[in-house]
Amino acid sequence: MNILSEALKLKRATYHLWTFTISKLISSFGAQVYALAISFYILQMTGSATSFAANLICSILPRTLIAPFAGYVADKYPRKTIVITAQIATTIAIGGLLTVSVISGLSLISIYATTVVIAITSSFSGVAFTSSITGLVDEARIQKAMSMNQMSISFAAIAGPALGGVLYGAVTMPIFLVIYMSASGIAVLLESTMNFKLFAKRKEIVEGEPKESMLQSMKAGLSYLRLQPVLMTIIWISLVINFLFGAFQVGYSFILIEKMKMVSTHFGLTEGASAVGMILMSIYLSVRKELKYPLRVGKWGIIGMGLAMGAVILPLITQFPYNGMFAFYATVMFSFGILVILVNTPIQVMMQKMIDDDYKGRVFSILETMAMALMPLGMVLFGFLYDVFPPQWILGTSSAVLIIVVLIMARPSVVRKAHPELDKSKTVKAETVQE
Repeated sequence: MNILSEALKLKRATYHLWTFTISKLISSFGAQVYALAISFYILQMTGSATSFAANLICSILPRTLIAPFAGYVADKYPRKTIVITAQIATTIAIGGLLTVSVISGLSLISIYATTVVIAITSSFSGVAFTSSITGLVDEARIQKAMSMNQMSISFAAIAGPALGGVLYGAVTMPIFLVIYMSASGIAVLLESTMNFKLFAKRKEIVEGEPKESMLQSMKAGLSYLRLQPVLMTIIWISLVINFLFGAFQVGYSFILIEKMKMVSTHFGLTEGASAVGMILMSIYLSVRKELKYPLRVGKWGIIGMGLAMGAVILPLITQFPYNGMFAFYATVMFSFGILVILVNTPIQVMMQKMIDDDYKGRVFSILETMAMALMPLGMVLFGFLYDVFPPQWILGTSSAVLIIVVLIMARPSVVRKAHPELDKSKTVKAETVQE
């Protein structure tokens, strides 16, 4: 009977893998099409970069502020209910914007309000979904699940804007809203068929046990994190990456468009090369066995990302023919896309296995809050620096700092703490040599 039930659970986990991937693909695709349409609409309606930036702030700020609360809710209440409720709220918000656009036409206030609601619901849905991976699939296929999730997001990042760009001149804004609303509705239906508790290892609620307040629960999440030195190392490294990534995000566009005078079509193709690299690496990781030493792989992957960041300045130092420059940047971005997945997926799998089910929501929300707060800060700071100093100095220094920080924070002793079996393998080799 146990063998039969285990076989049925594995079959259900396979269903979850595909349902989860398709749901993410559909909702991400709709979000990408919507984001492109709204960006174009705001710029065409106002011609103001400030209005466009305000919409970005409405997307980032609420997620940063709400993430700790979302983590508490994800650890306190059923995660399936949270995911479905958040997705339904997204669908209703888009429906509201659609109604406004039909009745009175879109206004900046209605767009900003919808962006805020979607940012909040995305935070709840994202944290709850991430915390549920180990409940949806068996331990042996966590890497496959994370890879397929990333693959669907990367594919949507390529296809969404491409389709949105084609449609924008051909259809009205209400059509875009209907596309996103339909995608969100389909995602709700798919998510409602999933069993979020299939492999979950959460503690049962005991009757009469004193309940934690929200503040106590959040403090418990921080205390749990402080007792996990390897997790703390991963989080600090990720914060450094997110901050210094601002130098790359701002600098890459600035160098190619302003300094190298690259044609917009070619610039778009180099950006697309990154997404292609991400998809191919995601496919590879989804079909191969789980990586044995994820922190070590992540460490060298981040060093590779640092070298790719530094490589962006080479055409500023050495003369490149135009076609050679285009091919060089496409190769750099393709490599960067591969390295991003090679770092993110194994580390995420490691975190999924290390973090107790009852603390996942709070830990992942802490990580999201800190990362989301540092990214805009980095972009603003580096945006200012690029106006003052030569770009090769800024990007070269950022690249060097990233490599040095990772070599120090993920030094061999820290990696061995995360993977004690590395010490054992060395001992076995030494004994073999002595014999």
